[in-house]
Amino acid sequence: MSKIVPHKPLFHTLLQVSLLLVFLYLFLLSIDLMGSSMKMFGKGFAEALIASTSNPLVGLFIGILATSIIQSSSTTTSIVVGLVGSNALTVANAIPIIMGANIGTSVTNILVSLAHLNRSVEFRRSFAASIVHDFFNFLTVLVLFPLQYFTNFLGHISQDLEVLFQNAGGLTLFNPLKAITKPVISFLCDLINYPWILLILALVLLFLALRQIVQVLRILVVAKTGAWFDKILFKNQFRAFCVGLIMTTLAQSSSITTSLVIPLAGAGILTLRQIFPYTLGANVGTTVTAILASLVTANANAVVVAFAHLMFNISGMAIWWPLKEVPLFIAERFAERAVKNKLIPIIFVLVMFYVIPLIVIITLN
Repeated sequence: MSKIVPHKPLFHTLLQVSLLLVFLYLFLLSIDLMGSSMKMFGKGFAEALIASTSNPLVGLFIGILATSIIQSSSTTTSIVVGLVGSNALTVANAIPIIMGANIGTSVTNILVSLAHLNRSVEFRRSFAASIVHDFFNFLTVLVLFPLQYFTNFLGHISQDLEVLFQNAGGLTLFNPLKAITKPVISFLCDLINYPWILLILALVLLFLALRQIVQVLRILVVAKTGAWFDKILFKNQFRAFCVGLIMTTLAQSSSITTSLVIPLAGAGILTLRQIFPYTLGANVGTTVTAILASLVTANANAVVVAFAHLMFNISGMAIWWPLKEVPLFIAERFAERAVKNKLIPIIFVLVMFYVIPLIVIITLN
Protein backbone atom coordinates (compact mmCIF):
# COMPACT_ATOMS: atom_id res chain seq x y z
CA MET A 1 0.00 0.00 0.00
CA SER A 2 1.57 3.27 -1.11
CA LYS A 3 2.09 6.04 1.37
CA ILE A 4 0.41 9.36 0.56
CA VAL A 5 2.94 12.19 0.60
CA PRO A 6 1.68 15.76 0.62
CA HIS A 7 2.51 17.78 -2.46
CA LYS A 8 5.71 19.53 -1.40
CA PRO A 9 5.15 22.99 -2.93
CA LEU A 10 1.63 23.16 -1.48
CA PHE A 11 2.76 21.88 1.92
CA HIS A 12 5.65 24.36 1.95
CA THR A 13 3.32 27.27 1.06
CA LEU A 14 0.85 26.29 3.79
CA LEU A 15 3.70 26.09 6.30
CA GLN A 16 4.93 29.56 5.33
CA VAL A 17 1.39 31.00 5.53
CA SER A 18 1.02 29.48 9.02
CA LEU A 19 4.31 31.03 10.10
CA LEU A 20 3.23 34.34 8.60
CA LEU A 21 0.02 34.28 10.67
CA VAL A 22 2.00 33.55 13.85
CA PHE A 23 4.45 36.41 13.24
CA LEU A 24 1.61 38.69 12.16
CA TYR A 25 -0.11 38.01 15.48
CA LEU A 26 3.12 38.84 17.34
CA PHE A 27 3.39 42.03 15.28
CA LEU A 28 -0.18 43.08 16.15
CA LEU A 29 0.49 42.15 19.77
CA SER A 30 3.63 44.31 19.82
CA ILE A 31 1.78 47.35 18.36
CA ASP A 32 -1.04 46.95 20.90
CA LEU A 33 1.43 46.41 23.76
CA MET A 34 3.42 49.49 22.71
CA GLY A 35 0.22 51.55 22.75
CA SER A 36 -0.80 50.16 26.15
CA SER A 37 2.61 50.93 27.67
CA MET A 38 2.58 54.46 26.24
CA LYS A 39 -0.91 55.02 27.64
CA MET A 40 0.38 53.95 31.08
CA PHE A 41 3.02 56.68 30.69
CA GLY A 42 0.87 59.45 29.42
CA LYS A 43 -2.90 59.05 29.01
CA GLY A 44 -3.66 61.15 32.11
CA PHE A 45 -1.12 63.73 30.98
CA ALA A 46 -2.69 63.76 27.50
CA GLU A 47 -6.17 64.30 28.93
CA ALA A 48 -4.98 67.23 31.07
CA LEU A 49 -3.06 68.66 28.12
CA ILE A 50 -6.06 68.51 25.79
CA ALA A 51 -8.37 70.10 28.34
CA SER A 52 -5.98 73.03 28.92
CA THR A 53 -5.96 74.64 25.48
CA SER A 54 -7.67 77.87 24.46
CA ASN A 55 -5.55 78.68 21.39
CA PRO A 56 -6.30 76.89 18.05
CA LEU A 57 -2.62 76.79 17.03
CA VAL A 58 -1.64 75.35 20.40
CA GLY A 59 -4.52 72.89 20.04
CA LEU A 60 -3.04 71.65 16.76
CA PHE A 61 0.31 70.89 18.42
CA ILE A 62 -1.38 69.44 21.50
CA GLY A 63 -3.13 66.99 19.17
CA ILE A 64 0.24 66.03 17.63
CA LEU A 65 1.99 65.62 21.00
CA ALA A 66 -0.85 63.84 22.81
CA THR A 67 -1.34 61.33 19.98
CA SER A 68 2.41 60.78 19.61
CA ILE A 69 2.55 59.95 23.32
CA ILE A 70 -0.42 57.55 23.46
CA GLN A 71 -0.01 56.44 19.81
CA SER A 72 -3.69 56.32 19.02
CA SER A 73 -5.66 58.99 17.19
CA SER A 74 -8.84 57.08 18.07
CA THR A 75 -8.04 57.51 21.79
CA THR A 76 -7.20 61.21 21.35
CA THR A 77 -10.36 61.95 19.37
CA SER A 78 -12.48 59.96 21.83
CA ILE A 79 -10.99 62.02 24.71
CA VAL A 80 -11.74 65.22 22.77
CA VAL A 81 -15.30 64.11 22.04
CA GLY A 82 -15.80 63.24 25.72
CA LEU A 83 -14.46 66.63 26.87
CA VAL A 84 -16.68 68.46 24.36
CA GLY A 85 -19.63 66.34 25.49
CA SER A 86 -19.01 67.40 29.10
CA ASN A 87 -18.57 71.07 28.05
CA ALA A 88 -14.92 71.07 29.18
CA LEU A 89 -13.77 71.94 25.66
CA THR A 90 -15.35 74.09 22.95
CA VAL A 91 -15.92 72.92 19.38
CA ALA A 92 -13.65 75.69 18.03
CA ASN A 93 -10.75 74.49 20.20
CA ALA A 94 -11.48 70.80 19.62
CA ILE A 95 -11.23 70.76 15.80
CA PRO A 96 -7.51 71.81 15.64
CA ILE A 97 -6.70 69.07 18.18
CA ILE A 98 -8.35 66.54 15.85
CA MET A 99 -6.18 67.85 13.00
CA GLY A 100 -3.07 67.38 15.13
CA ALA A 101 -4.16 63.87 16.10
CA ASN A 102 -4.13 62.93 12.42
CA ILE A 103 -0.46 63.90 12.22
CA GLY A 104 0.51 62.30 15.54
CA THR A 105 -0.95 58.90 14.72
CA SER A 106 1.53 58.36 11.87
CA VAL A 107 4.51 58.17 14.24
CA THR A 108 3.79 54.45 14.76
CA ASN A 109 4.39 53.77 11.05
CA ILE A 110 7.84 55.34 11.21
CA LEU A 111 8.79 53.33 14.31
CA VAL A 112 7.74 50.15 12.47
CA SER A 113 9.85 51.07 9.43
CA LEU A 114 12.94 51.49 11.66
CA ALA A 115 13.01 47.70 12.04
CA HIS A 116 14.44 47.66 8.47
CA LEU A 117 17.13 50.23 9.29
CA ASN A 118 20.13 47.93 8.71
CA ARG A 119 18.87 46.75 5.27
CA SER A 120 19.04 49.78 2.98
CA VAL A 121 16.80 48.65 0.11
CA GLU A 122 14.08 47.39 2.46
CA PHE A 123 14.39 50.50 4.62
CA ARG A 124 14.04 52.89 1.66
CA ARG A 125 10.80 51.19 0.58
CA SER A 126 9.34 50.76 4.07
CA PHE A 127 10.30 54.26 5.25
CA ALA A 128 8.78 55.87 2.14
CA ALA A 129 5.59 53.87 2.76
CA SER A 130 5.48 55.06 6.38
CA ILE A 131 6.35 58.69 5.75
CA VAL A 132 3.84 59.23 2.91
CA HIS A 133 1.10 59.11 5.56
CA ASP A 134 2.87 61.87 7.49
CA PHE A 135 3.31 64.10 4.48
CA PHE A 136 -0.31 63.64 3.41
CA ASN A 137 -1.40 64.77 6.89
CA PHE A 138 1.15 67.63 7.02
CA LEU A 139 0.02 68.92 3.63
CA THR A 140 -3.65 68.59 4.53
CA VAL A 141 -3.16 70.59 7.74
CA LEU A 142 -1.07 73.17 5.87
CA VAL A 143 -3.99 73.86 3.52
CA LEU A 144 -7.00 73.32 5.79
CA PHE A 145 -5.87 74.78 9.14
CA PRO A 146 -5.80 78.43 7.91
CA LEU A 147 -9.09 77.87 6.08
CA GLN A 148 -10.66 76.42 9.23
CA TYR A 149 -9.21 79.19 11.41
CA PHE A 150 -10.72 81.99 9.34
CA THR A 151 -13.99 80.39 8.14
CA ASN A 152 -14.79 77.45 10.50
CA PHE A 153 -15.94 75.56 7.40
CA LEU A 154 -15.53 72.18 9.11
CA GLY A 155 -17.74 73.34 11.98
CA HIS A 156 -20.47 74.57 9.60
CA ILE A 157 -20.52 71.37 7.51
CA SER A 158 -20.43 69.19 10.63
CA GLN A 159 -23.33 71.05 12.23
CA ASP A 160 -25.46 70.26 9.17
CA LEU A 161 -24.49 66.58 9.46
CA GLU A 162 -25.24 66.60 13.19
CA VAL A 163 -28.84 67.63 12.44
CA LEU A 164 -29.26 64.52 10.28
CA PHE A 165 -28.01 62.25 13.10
CA GLN A 166 -29.40 64.08 16.13
CA ASN A 167 -31.77 61.23 17.04
CA ALA A 168 -29.33 58.42 16.31
CA GLY A 169 -28.13 56.31 19.19
CA GLY A 170 -24.66 54.99 19.83
CA LEU A 171 -23.29 51.72 18.52
CA THR A 172 -20.33 49.61 19.58
CA LEU A 173 -18.48 47.75 16.84
CA PHE A 174 -16.84 44.40 17.48
CA ASN A 175 -13.08 44.74 17.21
CA PRO A 176 -11.56 41.41 16.09
CA LEU A 177 -7.96 42.53 16.58
CA LYS A 178 -8.62 43.63 20.16
CA ALA A 179 -10.44 40.35 20.77
CA ILE A 180 -7.37 38.26 19.92
CA THR A 181 -4.74 40.50 21.53
CA LYS A 182 -6.52 41.91 24.61
CA PRO A 183 -6.28 38.74 26.80
CA VAL A 184 -2.50 38.55 26.30
CA ILE A 185 -2.07 42.33 26.73
CA SER A 186 -4.11 42.27 29.96
CA PHE A 187 -2.08 39.32 31.26
CA LEU A 188 1.26 41.02 30.49
CA CYS A 189 0.16 44.37 31.98
CA ASP A 190 -1.04 42.65 35.18
CA LEU A 191 2.09 40.50 35.37
CA ILE A 192 4.68 43.24 34.74
CA ASN A 193 2.92 46.56 35.44
CA TYR A 194 6.06 48.56 34.59
CA PRO A 195 5.55 50.66 31.45
CA TRP A 196 9.26 50.84 30.62
CA ILE A 197 9.63 47.06 30.64
CA LEU A 198 6.41 46.64 28.64
CA LEU A 199 7.64 49.17 26.08
CA ILE A 200 11.01 47.40 25.70
CA LEU A 201 9.21 44.04 25.38
CA ALA A 202 6.90 45.54 22.73
CA LEU A 203 9.84 46.91 20.73
CA VAL A 204 11.72 43.60 20.89
CA LEU A 205 8.59 41.74 19.72
CA LEU A 206 8.03 44.32 16.99
CA PHE A 207 11.54 44.06 15.55
CA LEU A 208 11.66 40.25 15.75
CA ALA A 209 8.19 39.82 14.25
CA LEU A 210 8.88 42.27 11.42
CA ARG A 211 12.18 40.61 10.54
CA GLN A 212 10.47 37.22 10.29
CA ILE A 213 7.45 38.61 8.41
CA VAL A 214 9.70 40.05 5.69
CA GLN A 215 11.64 36.79 5.37
CA VAL A 216 8.44 34.71 5.09
CA LEU A 217 6.93 37.20 2.63
CA ARG A 218 9.99 36.86 0.39
CA ILE A 219 9.49 33.09 0.27
CA LEU A 220 5.77 33.50 -0.43
CA VAL A 221 6.49 35.94 -3.25
CA VAL A 222 8.67 33.28 -4.86
CA ALA A 223 5.67 30.95 -4.48
CA LYS A 224 3.51 33.57 -6.30
CA THR A 225 1.45 34.29 -3.18
CA GLY A 226 2.44 37.95 -3.39
CA ALA A 227 0.30 38.26 -6.52
CA TRP A 228 -2.76 37.88 -4.27
CA PHE A 229 -2.06 41.30 -2.79
CA ASP A 230 -1.13 42.87 -6.10
CA LYS A 231 -3.95 41.47 -8.27
CA ILE A 232 -6.79 41.26 -5.76
CA LEU A 233 -6.61 43.51 -2.66
CA PHE A 234 -4.55 46.31 -4.23
CA LYS A 235 -5.51 45.81 -7.87
CA ASN A 236 -6.52 49.47 -8.31
CA GLN A 237 -6.63 52.66 -6.27
CA PHE A 238 -10.29 52.42 -5.36
CA ARG A 239 -9.96 48.83 -4.14
CA ALA A 240 -6.91 49.73 -2.04
CA PHE A 241 -8.86 52.65 -0.54
CA CYS A 242 -11.78 50.34 0.34
CA VAL A 243 -9.44 47.79 1.94
CA GLY A 244 -7.93 50.52 4.14
CA LEU A 245 -11.38 51.88 5.02
CA ILE A 246 -12.91 48.51 5.94
CA MET A 247 -9.88 47.20 7.84
CA THR A 248 -9.55 50.38 9.91
CA THR A 249 -13.28 50.52 10.64
CA LEU A 250 -13.07 46.97 11.99
CA ALA A 251 -9.76 47.40 13.82
CA GLN A 252 -10.68 50.92 15.05
CA SER A 253 -7.02 51.91 14.75
CA SER A 254 -5.34 53.47 11.72
CA SER A 255 -1.96 52.97 13.46
CA ILE A 256 -2.38 49.20 13.25
CA THR A 257 -3.79 48.97 9.74
CA THR A 258 -1.29 51.39 8.18
CA SER A 259 1.58 49.69 10.02
CA LEU A 260 0.50 46.34 8.56
CA VAL A 261 1.52 47.35 5.03
CA ILE A 262 5.01 48.58 6.02
CA PRO A 263 6.61 45.09 5.92
CA LEU A 264 4.78 44.42 2.63
CA ALA A 265 6.42 47.54 1.22
CA GLY A 266 9.79 46.51 2.66
CA ALA A 267 9.54 43.10 1.01
CA GLY A 268 8.70 44.72 -2.33
CA ILE A 269 5.20 43.23 -2.53
CA LEU A 270 3.37 46.57 -2.52
CA THR A 271 4.47 49.81 -4.13
CA LEU A 272 4.20 53.28 -2.63
CA ARG A 273 1.46 54.15 -5.15
CA GLN A 274 -0.61 51.14 -4.05
CA ILE A 275 -0.17 52.02 -0.37
CA PHE A 276 -1.13 55.69 -0.70
CA PRO A 277 -4.89 55.18 -1.37
CA TYR A 278 -4.92 52.49 1.33
CA THR A 279 -3.71 55.07 3.89
CA LEU A 280 -6.44 57.48 2.73
CA GLY A 281 -9.02 54.77 3.41
CA ALA A 282 -7.48 54.17 6.82
CA ASN A 283 -7.70 57.91 7.59
CA VAL A 284 -11.44 57.89 6.87
CA GLY A 285 -12.01 54.57 8.68
CA THR A 286 -10.42 55.79 11.90
CA THR A 287 -13.11 58.48 12.27
CA VAL A 288 -15.77 55.85 12.95
CA THR A 289 -14.65 55.37 16.59
CA ALA A 290 -15.11 59.05 17.46
CA ILE A 291 -18.45 59.25 15.63
CA LEU A 292 -19.79 56.28 17.60
CA ALA A 293 -18.43 57.73 20.85
CA SER A 294 -20.11 61.07 20.12
CA LEU A 295 -23.48 59.46 19.36
CA VAL A 296 -23.32 57.74 22.75
CA THR A 297 -22.91 61.11 24.51
CA ALA A 298 -26.07 62.42 22.77
CA ASN A 299 -24.38 65.83 22.91
CA ALA A 300 -24.79 67.93 19.75
CA ASN A 301 -21.36 69.57 20.03
CA ALA A 302 -19.63 66.23 20.52
CA VAL A 303 -21.27 64.90 17.35
CA VAL A 304 -20.19 68.06 15.48
CA VAL A 305 -16.54 67.48 16.50
CA ALA A 306 -16.66 63.82 15.44
CA PHE A 307 -18.07 64.71 12.03
CA ALA A 308 -15.47 67.49 11.72
CA HIS A 309 -12.81 64.77 11.95
CA LEU A 310 -14.52 62.86 9.14
CA MET A 311 -14.90 65.97 6.96
CA PHE A 312 -11.28 66.98 7.59
CA ASN A 313 -10.06 63.64 6.24
CA ILE A 314 -12.47 63.69 3.29
CA SER A 315 -11.42 67.27 2.44
CA GLY A 316 -7.74 66.31 2.57
CA MET A 317 -8.42 63.31 0.37
CA ALA A 318 -10.32 65.48 -2.15
CA ILE A 319 -7.28 67.78 -2.42
CA TRP A 320 -4.34 65.38 -2.37
CA TRP A 321 -5.62 62.24 -4.07
CA PRO A 322 -5.78 64.02 -7.45
CA LEU A 323 -2.43 65.64 -6.59
CA LYS A 324 -0.94 62.45 -5.15
CA GLU A 325 2.37 62.96 -6.95
CA VAL A 326 3.21 65.72 -4.44
CA PRO A 327 3.20 63.61 -1.23
CA LEU A 328 4.59 60.62 -3.16
CA PHE A 329 7.52 62.67 -4.52
CA ILE A 330 8.32 64.13 -1.08
CA ALA A 331 8.14 60.69 0.58
CA GLU A 332 10.42 59.08 -2.02
CA ARG A 333 13.03 61.85 -1.85
CA PHE A 334 12.97 61.94 1.95
CA ALA A 335 13.42 58.15 2.07
CA GLU A 336 16.45 58.42 -0.23
CA ARG A 337 18.01 60.96 2.15
CA ALA A 338 17.18 58.76 5.15
CA VAL A 339 18.99 55.79 3.59
CA LYS A 340 22.14 57.89 3.20
CA ASN A 341 21.97 59.13 6.79
CA LYS A 342 20.20 56.75 9.18
CA LEU A 343 19.95 59.44 11.88
CA ILE A 344 17.49 61.45 9.77
CA PRO A 345 14.36 59.38 10.57
CA ILE A 346 15.18 59.33 14.29
CA ILE A 347 15.78 63.10 14.39
CA PHE A 348 12.63 63.63 12.32
CA VAL A 349 10.49 61.71 14.83
CA LEU A 350 11.96 63.46 17.87
CA VAL A 351 11.80 66.97 16.40
CA MET A 352 8.49 66.88 14.50
CA PHE A 353 6.42 64.86 16.96
CA TYR A 354 7.85 65.88 20.33
CA VAL A 355 10.32 68.81 20.39
CA ILE A 356 8.48 71.32 18.16
CA PRO A 357 5.03 70.59 19.68
CA LEU A 358 6.45 70.99 23.20
CA ILE A 359 8.15 74.29 22.32
CA VAL A 360 4.96 75.68 20.74
CA ILE A 361 2.76 74.53 23.63
CA ILE A 362 5.10 75.94 26.30
CA THR A 363 5.63 79.20 24.41
CA LEU A 364 2.05 79.99 23.38
CA ASN A 365 -0.19 78.27 25.92
